[in-house]
Amino acid sequence: MSEAPRAPGASQQGKRRRSQDDAAACYAALDLGTNNCRLLVATPTPRGFRVVEAYSRIVRLGEGLSQTGELSDAAMERSLAALKVCAEKIRRRKAIRVKAVATQACRGATNGPDFVRRVHEETGLKLQIISPREEAQLSVAGCMSLFDRQQDAALVVDVGGGSTELSWVDLKGGGLDAKPRQFAAWKLPIKAWLSIPVGVVTLAERFPEGERADEGWFRAMVEDVKARIEAFPHAEPMREIFAEGRAHLVGTSGAITSLAGLHLGLPRYDRNVVDGLWMNRTDCEAASERLQGLTAAERALEPCIGADRADLVLAGAAILQAVQELWPCSRVRVADRGLREGLLMSLMSDQQKRPRRRRRGGSSKKPVAA
Repeated sequence: MSEAPRAPGASQQGKRRRSQDDAAACYAALDLGTNNCRLLVATPTPRGFRVVEAYSRIVRLGEGLSQTGELSDAAMERSLAALKVCAEKIRRRKAIRVKAVATQACRGATNGPDFVRRVHEETGLKLQIISPREEAQLSVAGCMSLFDRQQDAALVVDVGGGSTELSWVDLKGGGLDAKPRQFAAWKLPIKAWLSIPVGVVTLAERFPEGERADEGWFRAMVEDVKARIEAFPHAEPMREIFAEGRAHLVGTSGAITSLAGLHLGLPRYDRNVVDGLWMNRTDCEAASERLQGLTAAERALEPCIGADRADLVLAGAAILQAVQELWPCSRVRVADRGLREGLLMSLMSDQQKRPRRRRRGGSSKKPVAA
């Protein structure tokens, strides 16, 4: 049987309709870290995506993990409460694709897999415990638009609650110009990467703060982190680029964005001002020194820090300083973005590559776990 002739313009109309359907579709990316639970829901655009829902809550899932090796009951309850909020937001937005990942706390805890199963039973979310390598790739992907392409290299420093990922990126290599629909994290020009099991929570627990942060206490944190990074040999081929001033840092973490807000003297945190901000090394050191002169109670009163980060922000400053001393750069670009944005790009790219199936009868869209 021959195919019925199509009306003039039917092909173009079909393409437009599919394009409109794609634009209206929501994608959800959830990152359950050692310290934070973060969600982004977005719709694709020709140049990337538009965020329609964002959620972040400090849950401290990894609290006490470095001492016990297990996730505590209280930490799991806090995290479950946040995850239930995320699940409801995802359902309300009718996301057609969902990617939910867990990082260092669930990787390192003996009861991490049990907690992941409980999350699925109570929320319907399928958490995937990702490897440090994938975590580093996704963080770099989420920061791609912040690279200074006039330079030759960048070092992305992703400071988490339980681990820190460092990725040395060749800015003259390929893979950075791919559109979101053509994106593949494994094709990024990452020349070397390192993950150390030290983040703001684990470092703060290893070096408990007294009434006031004295110089010796802070210096001990810096040296502890340096000892874990300086023996790493695989990034050495890029050393000359950094020594000649042809590279910059990108810092992505709540601690680094808090430092940036403090540096700017913001009356309240403003992502639009902080994300993409350039700070020089002197700026970073001045903000760190100012923090060291404050008690935890005084830091809690700072509008860009608050009570939830007051005991962790100096650990983040110590990690950043350790990296700056080992890989000196005159400039740091602050990123209020990272893994979640990388997840969204990956989701949208995967969806574009999937073959379309014809639907009959209706167009009910159910969320699909990636």
